[in-house]
Amino acid sequence: LDDNSLLETFTLTNDSNTLSSSPDFRYAVIASRDQDYLGFIDGGLWREDHGEHLHDYEQSPVASSYELTSGSRPTHLITHDGQLAVFYDGDADSGTVASVEVLTDNNITSATATLPGISYDINMHGVAEPRGEHLLSTIRRDDSESTSVAKVLPDQVGVYHFHDGEYELEQTLELNCPDLHGASQNHEFVVFGCTDGVLVAHQHDDEYEAEKIANIDELVGMRVGSIYGHEGSETFIGVASNHGANAILLMLNPEENEMEVIDWQPMEGAAPTSYTFTFTGEQFLILDNLGYLTVLEQHEHDGHMEWEYAGRIDISEEDVSTMPEGMSFSMTVAQNEHFAYVADPIAQHVLQIHLEDMEIEGDIELGFSPAKLTWLGIAEESEQDHDH
Repeated sequence: LDDNSLLETFTLTNDSNTLSSSPDFRYAVIASRDQDYLGFIDGGLWREDHGEHLHDYEQSPVASSYELTSGSRPTHLITHDGQLAVFYDGDADSGTVASVEVLTDNNITSATATLPGISYDINMHGVAEPRGEHLLSTIRRDDSESTSVAKVLPDQVGVYHFHDGEYELEQTLELNCPDLHGASQNHEFVVFGCTDGVLVAHQHDDEYEAEKIANIDELVGMRVGSIYGHEGSETFIGVASNHGANAILLMLNPEENEMEVIDWQPMEGAAPTSYTFTFTGEQFLILDNLGYLTVLEQHEHDGHMEWEYAGRIDISEEDVSTMPEGMSFSMTVAQNEHFAYVADPIAQHVLQIHLEDMEIEGDIELGFSPAKLTWLGIAEESEQDHDH
């Protein structure tokens, strides 16, 4: 990105893929749910701790021969504090069960043959949050016991502890979470979206306490189904929606057990296509289908945390009605400076946006329509980072 030059092109194994980054941003992670496949591309930039000093390495990008193909339907990939938890949904039609694998960048580098994880006895559309030696992962009960309407969605969360090379279930949170979907964590809390609110898990030594933030009146017929968190943010951002309804953004404050609507001041007809925190956690970005990037900033007002509209950037001069079928604007953020990168499939370029100035600073011409993008490199340690 220093000179916007093309380093390498890779041909992918499958047609339908998701693209994300590994926990320490060295590798691109390519997941193909329908093909039960995870592959990796080494971006060629990484840092090693040599005790007395940190040493940075740089080499040409290269496709890794390491692949994960033993799980069924890899769906939710969650990274946190150097770990990646891959939740495999399994498949009822083929009789495959849900499972979880947990890995690090070192596992990819070393091509670790057997990864620690969990194997269930049934399929489920679940999620797992890695947290040091703990893994908070969903539990699907028997349909006759489950409080979920959609029985493939779990309604409980288990705390699994890693020791002697494997994860063991040590605790099941005492509060249920009907139709659980969406999860995130910060330095203190792990949160899960439920039909009746948001389940909050708080760690005390090796035990986790559970509380529920109840839905507010504004969520008529809606529920929190996506949650975004950051180590540097005391609060979470929740997205509530229902099929055919406009999304509502919510601030979730576990410390005060409250939920409130965020006015992100969207343009008429705007529907979000992507959300993310910036690398410090001080800003939250919303990219929409009309080609606008909205910036929210967190402030403390009378001892109360609030997210406020800070500005909007028009990132496309194109006619948005000419968006290629099945595509949308997408974005990623740098993890070492205040830049966002927005991919425009219509203009076939990626814009570099300086978030402090809220101005477009660069334009990477592609010659093709980008479907997805992710940032790889050496991340800066945020001042708000906390140890576990």
